[in-house]
Amino acid sequence: MQTKILGSMMLLAALALPFAAQAQGTVRGMERGAAQGERDAGPIGAVVGGTIGAVAGTVGGILGVQDRPRFRTYVVEQRVPSYRYESEFRVGAILPDSGVVYYDVPADYHVTGYRYTYVNDHAVLVDPRTRQIVQIID
Repeated sequence: MQTKILGSMMLLAALALPFAAQAQGTVRGMERGAAQGERDAGPIGAVVGGTIGAVAGTVGGILGVQDRPRFRTYVVEQRVPSYRYESEFRVGAILPDSGVVYYDVPADYHVTGYRYTYVNDHAVLVDPRTRQIVQIID
């Protein structure tokens, strides 16, 4: 019985993740949800929690809904120069390897693995390895 439930949950997770993976925050939400689910209900709880956490993380983004206005204010107050990006400005765009200055995200925002910059008068989170925009903060 548990094998059928676990198999069903894994199938559900596998089907849901490709849709969720298109947005930011999915991995972080999945990790948190899986950890909480495992603490509460063991391995099956980890699968369910991971799936639900991925969806919640996708909705909230990497930074999270509540932290966005505060982070945008922080970036504006830092008065970092805005880089003018001439190509299509969107999540997934790759910034050039020169001319853009990247900054560390303060620890109180609990964002690891990303840096921020200011592009076209918008605060953005960027994957520093690929220079890909992963979240635009409006």
